Amino acid sequence: MTILSNTVSYMDGDVVLEAFFAYDDAVSGRRPAVLINHAWGGRDDFVADKAKKLAELGYLGFALDMYGKGVRGSGPEENAKLMQPFMEDRRLLLRRMEAALAAVKMMPWVDDGRIAAIGFCFGGLCVLDLARSGADVKGVVSFHGLLGAPEHTQNHRIKAKVLALHGHDDPMVSVEQVIAFEQEMTRAGADWQLHAYGNTMHAFTNPLANDPGFGTVYQKEADRRSWQSMKNFLEEIFG
Repeated sequence: MTILSNTVSYMDGDVVLEAFFAYDDAVSGRRPAVLINHAWGGRDDFVADKAKKLAELGYLGFALDMYGKGVRGSGPEENAKLMQPFMEDRRLLLRRMEAALAAVKMMPWVDDGRIAAIGFCFGGLCVLDLARSGADVKGVVSFHGLLGAPEHTQNHRIKAKVLALHGHDDPMVSVEQVIAFEQEMTRAGADWQLHAYGNTMHAFTNPLANDPGFGTVYQKEADRRSWQSMKNFLEEIFG
């Protein structure tokens, strides 16, 4: 196993974006790719590490960039300001996702017929919106993602398989939103799953999350179980 990694620039209109990618050079030929969507703070070491872990599994991990090259938040207030334009304009959000999808398809190591996307928190919402658009990807996985649907995809059919990994005690996603999501996925004809982890709050995969008052707390078992569920899901959709 020889894990190689680098960054690559790509564009959305006149905005320069920079992804981090990793792959196993010992694997011959083209392999499936997995887009990785960052949380509200921007592309960071957390998603870079996930790209490397996916490379170890035989995929090309592509940690995409929603905000622009070098743009990172420094704390909750700044993170919220970075995320807000995309929450207010879900068409802009989808366009950034489509730019990343186009970029990964051009990479010489990638089988462009076998692409999936995973995302964390805000990134979970982003991969769900990609699926909602009817994009031709094999599947998407949302880790403690926001579940609210945009208006412009209400009548779309969802081609991608969908796996939502959710903390039951996540204060950022109400029970009503979970039920609405399940109904939405069913109406859209999706092959969908939702795994809820008991006694688990938001950001349960992030070892640095330790703010019960805000609702973000790392949960070791939910982290382990959710990653295993993702691995099983990727094996199924790429099999």
